[in-house]
Amino acid sequence: MFVTPHPALVSIPDAVHLSGAAELETTVGAAIPFEEIYDDHVEFVWRVLRRLGVPADTAEDAVQDVFFVAHRRLGEFEGRSSIKTWLFGIIANVASNHRRSLHRKSPAQQLGEAVELDTVACERAGPHEAAERAEAVRRLEAVLEQLDIDKRAVFVLSELEQMSMPEIADALGVNVNTAYARLRAARKAFNHAVALQLARQERRAR
Repeated sequence: MFVTPHPALVSIPDAVHLSGAAELETTVGAAIPFEEIYDDHVEFVWRVLRRLGVPADTAEDAVQDVFFVAHRRLGEFEGRSSIKTWLFGIIANVASNHRRSLHRKSPAQQLGEAVELDTVACERAGPHEAAERAEAVRRLEAVLEQLDIDKRAVFVLSELEQMSMPEIADALGVNVNTAYARLRAARKAFNHAVALQLARQERRAR
């Protein structure tokens, strides 16, 4: 529903190009071409980083950081989970580091004000539809900023990325019951934030 990535803006770093083209052997003996992993998942990485609060002006750097780490650790991948699930553990750490860095540079600045999700409008969409989509994404980001990082992560993976609960539990390093509990809390907080947002809009419209 919300399409955010700009994969054309993201290139594989030179260090990854030099050694990543070769197939790397994992501990389960499966040869995984790194560039295939990059091509298949760069949009997912960009999208989730943005939805976890990484600002647009540092998102490209964050994507590069994720794939640098993934490239370095690919030999540790044992195939017990999907590549997407494995990548999320890296994404979460990178997103947290970037958010902390932003806060250190400007402690008084609210992340919710600094971050605005990018949108890619449908090629056939007219200006009005594109504007509506952009506004919908801005509203989504404002609501997501009301969730703490644990709730935000499970909500993004379940509601926006459509990952299964076992996959989410694995990605977050928690048991399934904990993941479900976080999702229930996230949905409740999300609905409350939406209700407050709508109430503010109604007051401004009067």
